Amino acid sequence: MNSYSPTNNTSGSGAAAALYSYALPKQQAAENQLLKRGIWLYFLLLIFEGALRKWVLPGLASPLLVVRDPLAIWLIYKTWKSGQLPDNFYLTSILLINGISFIASLALGHGNLVVAAYGLRIMLFHFPLMFVIGRIFDRDDVIKMGRATLWIAIPMTVLVAIQFYSPQSAWVNRGVGGDLEGAGFSGAMGFYRPPGTFSFTNGNTLFYGFVACFLFYFWLDSKQINRVVLLIATAALFMMIPISLSRGLFFQIGVSVIFAFLIVAQKPGYIGHFFVGIVIFAVVLAGLSFIPFVQTAIEAFLFRFDSASDIEGGLKGTLGDRFLGGMVSALSDSAQMPFFGYGMGMGTNAGSVLLQGGEERTFLIAEQEWARVIGEMGPLLGVLVIVIRLAFCTKIALASYRKLAVNDLLPWMLLSFGVLNVLQGQWAQPTALGFSTLIGGLMIASLHTPERQQLARP
Repeated sequence: MNSYSPTNNTSGSGAAAALYSYALPKQQAAENQLLKRGIWLYFLLLIFEGALRKWVLPGLASPLLVVRDPLAIWLIYKTWKSGQLPDNFYLTSILLINGISFIASLALGHGNLVVAAYGLRIMLFHFPLMFVIGRIFDRDDVIKMGRATLWIAIPMTVLVAIQFYSPQSAWVNRGVGGDLEGAGFSGAMGFYRPPGTFSFTNGNTLFYGFVACFLFYFWLDSKQINRVVLLIATAALFMMIPISLSRGLFFQIGVSVIFAFLIVAQKPGYIGHFFVGIVIFAVVLAGLSFIPFVQTAIEAFLFRFDSASDIEGGLKGTLGDRFLGGMVSALSDSAQMPFFGYGMGMGTNAGSVLLQGGEERTFLIAEQEWARVIGEMGPLLGVLVIVIRLAFCTKIALASYRKLAVNDLLPWMLLSFGVLNVLQGQWAQPTALGFSTLIGGLMIASLHTPERQQLARP
């Protein structure tokens, strides 16, 4: 499919990055500007589609659930038509496996065409879009999106703080379709987990995890962004930890910190940047802790953390259940599933509503991603999909690590957010699918540097 030959502009990233680095004719590069705008629109819709469903167009809440799908189809089609869609093992295998599973879903599974089509769109539209973003964007585009993300995080934090301290009946807390019961989710001490502009609270957690990987990158390479914006965004991120009441965000930020620390361990030259960042983080945290409304949020967050950890068996149980337990049990229980599974889309909330003929949304298969995939597609096809996602993450991880050899930290820090979301993110949920698609594409794009920068290197 790709009519452009790879270049050798991939110093430090090896063969993996070579798959995504190429030279374009000037005319094609100009045409790609339209595709770049389409990717930016996908990014903006991902962040603000919940606002449309809650506040702007509540009557269209259901169709807006898949508002990014037509855009994904258009981006894939235009990239394919121009001969730039990569022809690789991942896409070919995923399309073949999902085609077989789709037919099996209708013939041997639940038999509902709409539900099967809804499940098929995950891998048919959004997984290939990762490679489209990786092909159309380059490292400069990724940094621009990172800057925009930090800018958006500042007013988003103000909104979330207002939601946190407002009753669920307030306009800012209205749910999808204008639901007056509110969009907040159970939290602690009478406070709810706020969703920000998203339809559900997981979007807020994912967004600030996305913010964190860029924030730590910019602290290690602060020439790429305005220092004032970086400081305010830092305060916003750390303020969000208690206000979000999300343990998932706390752990995700911890993962990004570990990845940043590994950079310093391998590249002692960055220890000064890391030390300055740690001091500033400490000062920010200390300053925030003296603000009364933040103190209240901290108390609620600590209460929820302790109570939830007690239920799950402490920190070990929490991490095991969230990151390992669900993965292991999904594989160990796979032999009990029908060979071709129960059918694509059955494990999604929308699919459960359609199959049950009501408004109640339940997990008909499983909440965890690996268990859902195996339950929908069966032990053979489901495990193959998981192996493909694992192989993709492994290849990106190795390429990102090699980039550290040439002091390119961006792919590695993006990996701190992307590896878990691409590997086991809950793709049945549209917002989680969107962030996984976006970060997957940005990780690929970050591996190839614009030709003008490559030529300028000594």
